Amino acid sequence: MRIAIQGVKGCFHEQAARLFYEGQGRAISDIEECLTFEDLYKSMETDKADAAVMAIENTVSGGLLPNFELLRKYDRKIKGEVFLRIQQNLMALPGQKIEDIKEVRTHYMAINQTREFFKDYPWIRLVESEDTAKSAAEIASENLRGVGAVASELAAEIYGLEILAESIETYKQNFTRFLIFDDGLEIDREKVNKVSMCFTLPHEPGSLAHVLTILSFYGMNLTRIQSLPIPGHEWQYFFYVDIKYENRLRYEQAVAAVRPLMEDLDILGEYVAAI
Repeated sequence: MRIAIQGVKGCFHEQAARLFYEGQGRAISDIEECLTFEDLYKSMETDKADAAVMAIENTVSGGLLPNFELLRKYDRKIKGEVFLRIQQNLMALPGQKIEDIKEVRTHYMAINQTREFFKDYPWIRLVESEDTAKSAAEIASENLRGVGAVASELAAEIYGLEILAESIETYKQNFTRFLIFDDGLEIDREKVNKVSMCFTLPHEPGSLAHVLTILSFYGMNLTRIQSLPIPGHEWQYFFYVDIKYENRLRYEQAVAAVRPLMEDLDILGEYVAAI
């Protein structure tokens, strides 16, 4: 298995990939590092990777809106999902204490998630970088003493750094949901209980309310709804919806009932819900 991730080895994308595939009993042989989220799709198209893992939303910062656009742009079906608790750790070269650290490098989101912790260490300068794990890798490769990184436990393990303080994020219930794209993944159809779809609606009063009412009637549980404007069409939107269901027949009936009310309905994936 060659898995494409956004970021470098040791980042949360790799951690999520390993969490998902370990649960599937499948081994990851190689990690394909991608600079952007769109590169995840390109790596699969050029056969550099067999599958990809992509973050889609976070319980603290919300949805990654550009990634919803990618779901519609590329013809890759969602085959699974995994929720990862984002645990931020302060790390540095071995043998140092927090008092020795003068600068900490990490991604801006990690800085936002750990500002409260660093208020107790006013002498530490926080520096934005493009990736949490890449910051850890640079400290190790350049032997930077007095410099720390905020990254995953996996990053500390890979790059031989010592964790000086673990779980320093302000909000402990900080989870990121990742989507799995893997055409080779065999799914037990009897266990499938979640669908992601995208559609547009006529620009008419009550069109969305009508659709939601029908879905509710058939017992569909909307776990997420996200709207994004349609370029060139004022006040019209793409709707991205995640639905959990217990009865496959009722789900099929619900889709059949709402399909005539929708425009450009695209089933992005049917898979087994992680929670």
